[in-house]
Amino acid sequence: MTSRDSNPHSNDRSGSPLSRRAFTTAVGATAAAVGIQTAVPATAAAGTASVDKPQERPFRAARGKHARRPNILFILGDDLGWADLSSYGAPHIHTPNLDRLGREGVRFTDAYSGSATCSPTRFSLYTGRYPGRTKGGLAEPIADRSVGLEPTHPTLASLLRGAGYATALIGKWHCGYLPDYSPTKSGWDEFFGNFGGALEYYSKLGLAGEYDLYEGDAEYKDLRYYTKVLTERASEYVQRDHDKPWLLNLNFTTPHWPWIADGDTEASAEIVRRIKAGDRTALWNADGGSVEKYTQMVEDLDRSVGEVLKALKRSGQEEDTLVFFGSDNGGERFSYNWPLSGNKSSLQEGGIRVPSVLRWPARINAHQVSDLPVFSPDWTATLLELGGARPDPAHPLDGVSLAGYLLRDEVPKERDLFWRVRGERALRRGDWKYYRGKGGADQLFNLADDQREQADRAAAEPARLAALRASWEKTDAGLLPYPNAS
Repeated sequence: MTSRDSNPHSNDRSGSPLSRRAFTTAVGATAAAVGIQTAVPATAAAGTASVDKPQERPFRAARGKHARRPNILFILGDDLGWADLSSYGAPHIHTPNLDRLGREGVRFTDAYSGSATCSPTRFSLYTGRYPGRTKGGLAEPIADRSVGLEPTHPTLASLLRGAGYATALIGKWHCGYLPDYSPTKSGWDEFFGNFGGALEYYSKLGLAGEYDLYEGDAEYKDLRYYTKVLTERASEYVQRDHDKPWLLNLNFTTPHWPWIADGDTEASAEIVRRIKAGDRTALWNADGGSVEKYTQMVEDLDRSVGEVLKALKRSGQEEDTLVFFGSDNGGERFSYNWPLSGNKSSLQEGGIRVPSVLRWPARINAHQVSDLPVFSPDWTATLLELGGARPDPAHPLDGVSLAGYLLRDEVPKERDLFWRVRGERALRRGDWKYYRGKGGADQLFNLADDQREQADRAAAEPARLAALRASWEKTDAGLLPYPNAS
């Protein structure tokens, strides 16, 4: 085991006028959108971004700009809800660094994760395909060592590496365990982080009591607060003297349970005691947490991203680095998701719609907002094209590259966004969403009018419902069935 001497107790799809959906999202019930000038009283906007910033504009590509292939810094929060950032409406959570990142590029109002839980979304991002294309992606999420991302499957990292990129993954992997599965077996040159779905932030103990912090395939000892450790590692990576373009997947575990903020050493010790006593539910922290604690964790995530961005600026690579920030799925019980319904594990909007911002100073103008519906596999296709890598024809992508949209104002053709989890199904086409929850009833919602999914239009629009259901079933028929599915 490698070790570090440490102390656990240290501390518009076009240029047309802004659509109703995009305008509503940008202003928000709390007037919290970044830089929007409104007549909202100061008390209503308390804690939000300053109202003297330039107003967000509908996205337009800056076609006159040219640049080399970008470095790629792709950052994920863990279980971060759609409205958990100030710029997405949170009235009580202050996220100045992430809000600034959005102001300096484009903020997506209708961006989705590839699934409703951790590991399936990561499969969809790393492969650019529906989770149901692979055996490991059927686990929702992976909870044992029986499955993972097969090393023979091409990934975002392996394809970019083949095109001349250096690749690294820092943070949460959650796509299978050693000895069979690992980032270094799937295209990443370097790995520093945890293999499992959750860990205690100080001790690094996982759900089964195993130690879960690794450098490559070897255990690494560091008992400081995990978010701080990952921030240091990522900052070091981006400041290196790289001799080729690079991809860094930076996967924080914040604000995933257990609900432990930096400095909560007593709460940490109690959870560790329970884990060592054999309590397999201790990390779930079902008897802990609060809105206040969750807020502390999200704000710490924001500070941490800010530190990495400062390191990137110091390195002189900021202009030529594409930075993306998003979440792996919707938020959990302390998350602020208004006005969406549902949260993590559900295919309602609150389970799959996620905050997403993108900045690339060399190619993309600032102060922009997009209501284009996109989801995780699209980012895979986009980054491959921008990096000059070709998808493997034996493993065709389900995502659509947005490079033409981002760089040349090419409006993508309307297509379906598809999701499937055990007991639920969903498909979005334009403003319309088909949804069947665990109750078994088919429902239809117009998201432009009803983001909260309360006005079921199934009875009023039977032909539309039938068409969307048929499309969902056609896609589903091409995926692997769930084990023991009836």
